[in-house]
Amino acid sequence: MNLILDQGNTATKIVLVDRGEAVYTAACSRLTSEELAALIDRYRPERGIIASVATPDPAWLPLLRRRLCRFLSLNDDPTIRLPITLGYRTPETLGRDRIAAAVGAWTLRPEVPLLIIDAGTAITYDVVLPPGHFVGGNISPGLTTRFRALHDYTRRLPLISERDEVPDLGVTTEEAILSGVVRGIVYEMNGYIETMHAKHPHAAVFLTGGHAPYFDRRLKCRTFASENLVWLGLNRIIEYNEDK
Repeated sequence: MNLILDQGNTATKIVLVDRGEAVYTAACSRLTSEELAALIDRYRPERGIIASVATPDPAWLPLLRRRLCRFLSLNDDPTIRLPITLGYRTPETLGRDRIAAAVGAWTLRPEVPLLIIDAGTAITYDVVLPPGHFVGGNISPGLTTRFRALHDYTRRLPLISERDEVPDLGVTTEEAILSGVVRGIVYEMNGYIETMHAKHPHAAVFLTGGHAPYFDRRLKCRTFASENLVWLGLNRIIEYNEDK
């Protein structure tokens, strides 16, 4: 059994994987060493991996290295092998979540070009080409980040959050913000998808991240919406390093 820790900007996702299937999933804003130890005692994972968009919690690392037979840190272990190659000029600055999502998508569809859209605090657009080459990608502000920026950097615009119904045009300031932000992101995503398909007609598009369900039904193109890409990728990295 493998223990997967995905430490994001707002929460840490915990997944326990047994023979490729998730047997336990959770997300928490703060995970203590005591809670982590209790989870290990309960499920007895043999291997584990952590990926963090910042710096992994230092309180976890000694515990994980002590309690697991094999532990990998995608943030600071230069010996980790990846099943895909990276064409990024500064791989040390490439988000670990972006690497993991790319590996996850490639694991599911290794035979076709891939566009991976991760809609979270930031929105990332990454491209992987057969036989498994990460060629690069772009980063833009996410949904909540855009709402917050309009409120924080203006004097009178209110802070709002996403709503299910989005008008074509706002007739109040709140509707104008909602429609402008949501439809702006939808146009952005559709533009990336159309550009990808113009270059690679048989490309598969993966949509992941916390806001993936919100945008999936608003896009013109069919996507593979999956909240599991990151943990699938991290689990594949564990297995790949065991094979070497």
